[in-house]
Amino acid sequence: MLVREDTRISRQNRPKENGSPRVSVIMNCFNGEKYLRQAVESVIAQTWTDWELVFWDNQSSDKSADIFKSYDDPRLKYYLANEHTFISEAKNAAIAQAKGQLLAFLDVDDWWFPSKLESQIGLFDDPEVGIVCSSYRVLNETKGREWQALRSGVATGRAVENLLQDYFVALLTLMIRRSAMPETPTPFDPRYQIIADFDLVVRVAAEWKLGFSPEPTAVYRIHGNNESSKRREKLISERQEWYEEATSDPTLGGCKNLRWVAVQTAYIQAMHALLEGRRKEALSLVKLIPWCRLKFRLLVALVLPMQIVAERKN
Repeated sequence: MLVREDTRISRQNRPKENGSPRVSVIMNCFNGEKYLRQAVESVIAQTWTDWELVFWDNQSSDKSADIFKSYDDPRLKYYLANEHTFISEAKNAAIAQAKGQLLAFLDVDDWWFPSKLESQIGLFDDPEVGIVCSSYRVLNETKGREWQALRSGVATGRAVENLLQDYFVALLTLMIRRSAMPETPTPFDPRYQIIADFDLVVRVAAEWKLGFSPEPTAVYRIHGNNESSKRREKLISERQEWYEEATSDPTLGGCKNLRWVAVQTAYIQAMHALLEGRRKEALSLVKLIPWCRLKFRLLVALVLPMQIVAERKN
């Protein structure tokens, strides 16, 4: 225990660049008062203390601002948007205010375990690592269930092919080296409101190594109001647009596993059609999916009663 503590202190006392924090935590908020305290306090409780929290208030009308400003900690930085924007624009605006060499992300309805930053920071000792992620736990509040995601090991190093075949990075565990981010004022593509994280991570992974921390570092909360569950049609259209562009991209176009993005999109589209009662459409999409676990799941869903399919989806 003493050895681990000494190592942590040594790393935190490394010289900073221009006095800036090592890690900038990006937290975007729009009316997030219900869960905000737990999220903020999980950052304050980090065993790695060299961080700033960039809080971007996207014109909240609830008590989010009052809750955030109630904490007396100079590392907490509050910014109020001039106008309400979509989430990708809000993330870009928050990043523009960040001073850290590394960027981490936490939504107001999720939270971190105390060792989250400490367990990941050392992976950046490899100068070729541009992205780090980890396992996490999922809490489904509507069903009262909790489980661990990514129980088995994931690909590390040059992992873009693996990400295209089976994307496994969760934003709440993500940390990115600032110098690995695209040299653009909009690292999160503002055209994408659901898959912007996927787009950014895949493009960075095409040029940099990925590091992975196997222990769960955070909790992702399902509460029935998550963006991806409300907007399946938007998710499908964004993935289709992304795939069409990626096929002609000079870097991604040559990836052998790029086709799996189209396969996964067909699966999502088929499940959405099934949940909407369009079984014939779902059946037609089965033909676009090669034999794999996704096709098996879809075939099983096609023979199950609709109530069971909806319960499993949620």
